[in-house]
Amino acid sequence: MEILLEELYKTDINLDKFHFRKVFLDDFSYQINGISQSGKTKLVKNYLLGLKKSSYIYIDCSDVRINIDELNSELSKFCNKNKINTLVLDNYTENISIINVPQLITCSEVHYNINYLITVQLYPLDYEEFLAYEHKYDSTALNHFFQLGGFPSMHKINSDERIIYIQKTLKYALDEMEFDILVFCAKMMAQKLSPYSIYERLKQSRKISKDKLYKSYDSICKKNYIHQLEKTNHPKATKKIYLCDTSLRLALTTDRHFSRRFENMIYLELLKSKVECFYDDGIDFYLPKKDEVILGMPFADERSLFKKIEAIEAFIFTYQVKKVTAVTMSREGSVSHPFSEVEMVPFDIWAIGD
Repeated sequence: MEILLEELYKTDINLDKFHFRKVFLDDFSYQINGISQSGKTKLVKNYLLGLKKSSYIYIDCSDVRINIDELNSELSKFCNKNKINTLVLDNYTENISIINVPQLITCSEVHYNINYLITVQLYPLDYEEFLAYEHKYDSTALNHFFQLGGFPSMHKINSDERIIYIQKTLKYALDEMEFDILVFCAKMMAQKLSPYSIYERLKQSRKISKDKLYKSYDSICKKNYIHQLEKTNHPKATKKIYLCDTSLRLALTTDRHFSRRFENMIYLELLKSKVECFYDDGIDFYLPKKDEVILGMPFADERSLFKKIEAIEAFIFTYQVKKVTAVTMSREGSVSHPFSEVEMVPFDIWAIGD
C-alpha cells in the first residue's frame, strides 16, 4: 500500500476547463455530498490545483488496487512522513478510518456523521450555472437546458450517446432495486407517489420484498436521486416526487410530458435556493415565508392564468398569499387581482432573478 500511496502522491492532477459553481472550497475541512456526475471530483481537483503539489494527496477510494485494511493501517503514517496538509478521499465510504490531518475533504453520495466536517451539498447545475457552458445567452440556451439537463458532463457527450451514458451512470451508481425504483419514479415525475404504490406496481412483474423496497426507496431519497415534497400542513399526506435532474426522465422513459418536466425544473431551482416550499391541491409550490404561490404554466396566457387564479382563490385568501407567479416558457404579463400580485415570468428570467 505504501508503494501505491507514493504513486498517488506523485501523480499530477489534470483538469479540463473548469466552470465555477455557486459553491467553493477554502482551507476548512469538508464532506462533499452529491449524486454521481454532479461535479464533486472536479470541484475538489480545481481547489487542489491552487495548492502546493507536495502539500496534498488525492485518493480515489474506488480504485480497485486499494485494500481498505491496508489503507487504514498506512495512511496516517504516510501523511505524517510527507507532511500532508490536505487529504482528499474521493468516493469515501465509512469503513475508511478518518485520520488527523490539517485539512480533510471527503466526497460521497451519502452523508456521514463526521462532526467537524462542513457539509457541502452539490446538486447538478442550476440554470445560472448552466449558462457558464453556453456560448451565447439567448433562447437557445434555455432550449439546451431543457435538452441536456444539469449534468456538467453532458456538454462533452455526443447527442446520440447521452441517453445510454446516463443509463450506464445510474446502473453503476445504484443497485438493481434502486435503479428499478428510479425508473418507475421517472414515469411518475411531479406526481403524488408513495413507497407502497411503487411496491404494488413492481411486485406485479418481479418477486419483491416490501421491506427491501422501502429500504431502497429510502436510500435513493437520502442520496438525492429523488426528492419528496410535502403537502401544506399535511406532513402525513402522500408526497409529490421530483427527479434530481430532468434528463433522467428522457433517459429512463419514452414519455416526454413537457409540463411535468417543466414543473420539475422549477422545483430544482427552488431546492437549490434553499426555499421552503409545499404543494397543495391545484398549487404547484407554496412558499409560506414569502407568502407566494408559484405555478408552472409553460404556455400560459392572461386568460388561462385568470381561470387558474379563480380555481385557487380559496387557497389565496386562506393563506393570505401576497404574490402569485406563473413561470412560463417566454410569456410575460400580469393579471389584476384584488388581494395578490399576479404575474407571468419567463423561466430564464425567473431562475436567474431568484
